[in-house]
Amino acid sequence: MQDGAQAELAIANGTYDLALLDLALPRKDGLELLKGLRRRSVELPVLVITARDSLADRVAGLDSGADDYLVKPFDLDELLARVRAVVRRRAGRGSPELSYGALTLDPARREVRFRGALVELSAREFAVLEALMKEPGAVVSRDRLEDAVYGWGEEIGSNSIEVHLHHLRRKLVPELIRNVRGVGYRVVQLD
Repeated sequence: MQDGAQAELAIANGTYDLALLDLALPRKDGLELLKGLRRRSVELPVLVITARDSLADRVAGLDSGADDYLVKPFDLDELLARVRAVVRRRAGRGSPELSYGALTLDPARREVRFRGALVELSAREFAVLEALMKEPGAVVSRDRLEDAVYGWGEEIGSNSIEVHLHHLRRKLVPELIRNVRGVGYRVVQLD
């Protein structure tokens, strides 16, 4: 988003796992946006990324409802680790690993194991499986899978998610990922 007003509108009209919020936004300051979200009881996890590095700024950000606060400049690996930690805490998990039956996915190491054996996946196959594993057994819509795999403005082929699912089923086992006709997909527990 280009400014705080656009970000506020996007949050009100979408479903997101996490917001990365810069405090220095035009039209609406990031801290005011954050306070407004929390006043309206919006539970969206928020990771503040900003150049404001004083102790008072960090305290104000966290006390206003930020789940974490990261000062620029930062290393991309640290940002990704903090994103994983915030999302994991919000999901009520202490461990970074996602496990369901014989399937284990480690987001930090980018590893997937099925029945103990390491399975090599492409980055997009990994993203699809991770989105399914975040809510094991729950149905995940095609739109949510697309959001997990593709970035803003990226062109998405009409059957690209189905292609990634086909490859996942071939690399794991076909019955692991089920289609719920007209609704989406879910991972099932296999031992």
